[in-house]
Amino acid sequence: MSNFQPAVMSASLGRAWLHDFEEKVQQASKHGFKGIEVFYEDLDYVAKKLHNVQEPTSEQILSAAEHARKLLDAANLTVIGLQPFLFYEGLLDRQQHAKLIEKIKVWFQIAKRLRTDIIQIPANFLPAEQLTGDMNIIAADLAELADLGIKESPPIRFAYESLCWSTHVDTWEKSLEVANLVNRPNFGLCLDTFNIAGRVWGDPASPTGKTPNADSDLKASLERLVRDMPLEKVFYIQVVDAERMESPLVQGHPFHVDGNPARMNWSRNARTYMYETDRGAYLPAEDVARAIIEGLGYKGWVSMELFSRTMSEPGDHVPAEHARRGIDAWHKFAERLKLN
Repeated sequence: MSNFQPAVMSASLGRAWLHDFEEKVQQASKHGFKGIEVFYEDLDYVAKKLHNVQEPTSEQILSAAEHARKLLDAANLTVIGLQPFLFYEGLLDRQQHAKLIEKIKVWFQIAKRLRTDIIQIPANFLPAEQLTGDMNIIAADLAELADLGIKESPPIRFAYESLCWSTHVDTWEKSLEVANLVNRPNFGLCLDTFNIAGRVWGDPASPTGKTPNADSDLKASLERLVRDMPLEKVFYIQVVDAERMESPLVQGHPFHVDGNPARMNWSRNARTYMYETDRGAYLPAEDVARAIIEGLGYKGWVSMELFSRTMSEPGDHVPAEHARRGIDAWHKFAERLKLN
C-alpha cells in the first residue's frame, strides 16, 4: 500500500460470544474504518450460529468465512489479516506440530474465502517446558509454514509478532532474528506499539509501572529498530496503548491469574486505544509508532488493536462505543503524525 489506512481488529469491538460479528462489521464501516483483522474466534461463533452446532467442522468454518466475506463486502471493508495462529513454533511435541501443519492448510482456505493473504502468528507463549528455546528450530518450523504458504495461489504471507510475555521471542529484536533465519519473502513481522513499549518500558507488576531504566532502554531499542529493521519485513503495524495499574499486577490484583505472566494479564484486561489518558493510557506508544513510520518510512495498514475487559461488557452499545473510540484515536494519531 502507498497510503495509510485505518483498520481495526474484530475482537477490538467486542467479544464474539457477546457481540454479533455483523454488528461489529457495520459499526467499523459506519465509523470510517477501511480494513479489519478477522479473529478466528469470530468465525467459530458465526459457524455455530449459522449451522446451530456446538463444535463446527472445518467445512462449517469455511462456510462462515464465506458468509463473513459477504458482510464485509457490503460494508466495503478489506480484510488485512486472519489471526491468531497460536502455539505453533518450537513445540517439543512433534505430533502436535504435525497436527498444526494440517490445521494451517484449512487456514489457507479460510484466508482465500476472506480474500486476505496474511495470517498472523503470535510468538509462542506456552510454558517453557513445552518448548525449545533453540532459535534455529523455531525458525525452521516457521520456514516450513512459509514454504507451504508460498505455494498457494495467491501466496500466503505470515506476519510474526513478538508478544511482551512470549516465552522465548518477547522482543522485536528476537522476532527480527527469527525472521532473518527464516529468510523467506512471504515471512515478515507485525510490529505492535503495546508489545514493544510494554516489554522494554512498561511493567504492570512494578509500583512505578515502568522498568528500571525505561526511558534510556526504549530510546536505545528504537534507535536499533530504525537502524536494523528492513522495511520490507514489516507487513503491518498495530497501534495501541495500555492502562497504568493503580497497584502492581501481582497475586491479589483483580487481573492476576495464577500461572500467567503479569504482562499477559495486563494485555488481556487493560489495553486502551491511543491517547485515552482518561482511561489510564501512559505508554510511549506514539514514540514507537514514530520510529516505525518516520524512522523506517513505513506506509501501510495501521490497525487500532485492542484487548480489554470493556469488550466483555454486555449491551448493544459496546461495538459502537469501541468503534467510536478507535476511530477517534486514529484521527488524532493521523493528525499528530501528519499521515493525511
